[in-house]
Amino acid sequence: MQAALRALANERRVRILDWLKDPVAHFPRQIDGDLAADGVCGLLIARKLKVSQPTASEHLRVLVQAGLIRPKRIKQWTFYRRDEARLKAVKKALGSL
Repeated sequence: MQAALRALANERRVRILDWLKDPVAHFPRQIDGDLAADGVCGLLIARKLKVSQPTASEHLRVLVQAGLIRPKRIKQWTFYRRDEARLKAVKKALGSL
């Protein structure tokens, strides 16, 4: 739970989670991987955040470690999707505080 709270304490990471809620509305089509089924390429997330790839990768790493998103490798790319079950559990735990 502590990792999730730390992840959610950053505005950019919250924005990433919001975008990943409806990836088709927020990102262009990808050559590899379906936006909804496979997730969004980390490169597209970096571009949308207007940060370098290493900076975006760090934000994504924190979200993965917190269990809020799940990575999926396709070819040489990593795609990210929300973990809805984990997000629901975090929201429930926060509501009970």
